[in-house]
Amino acid sequence: MTKRIAVLASGRGSNFQAVIDAITAREIPATCVALITDNPKAYAIGRAEAAGIPVKVVDYASFPAREAYEQALLAAMRECHADLFVLAGYMRIVGPEIVRAFPGKMVNIHPALLPSFQGLHAQRQAWLYGVKVSGCTVHFVDESLDGGPIILQRVVPVLDDDDEDVLAERILEQEHIAFPEAIRLFCEDKLEIVGRNVRIRK
Repeated sequence: MTKRIAVLASGRGSNFQAVIDAITAREIPATCVALITDNPKAYAIGRAEAAGIPVKVVDYASFPAREAYEQALLAAMRECHADLFVLAGYMRIVGPEIVRAFPGKMVNIHPALLPSFQGLHAQRQAWLYGVKVSGCTVHFVDESLDGGPIILQRVVPVLDDDDEDVLAERILEQEHIAFPEAIRLFCEDKLEIVGRNVRIRK
């Protein structure tokens, strides 16, 4: 059965595009029913429009407080009737009420090998720390910061002549592979959360 997915994005949406491309290529058995963005100037909006995907703008700047924004975001998400919400460069922490409303139905991609280098500028954190490998992590979203159960990880070497930007681009290439793969596994009902572990059924 084809799943319904909705994507949350704040910026350029390159991971969103990777998901769109995988759906178009029938690699993911899903329909993208909406893009939800907190940024009315997000480049991701153009990607959605080009693919015929409805756009819901919940402009963070138009709300007097975070709580009001979160309530509007929750309402927009509920309107989607999605089986899965995909955080593809969504640059805000999802509040606990939203997490509780969609348990096991939200996934995020993070540009580091969690649990190392959580939060913003993960590539810079890894590069400055001097690690020899970095990468990306797809995980379920829970109430912790980048701490939900891990679905997939892909490893990227950190080379001697890397800088933050070069490393970030190499990690992004792997994000575009890992994220659609993890979403495909969810849509094929192959993921099972057991405590902190995500088991992938054959």
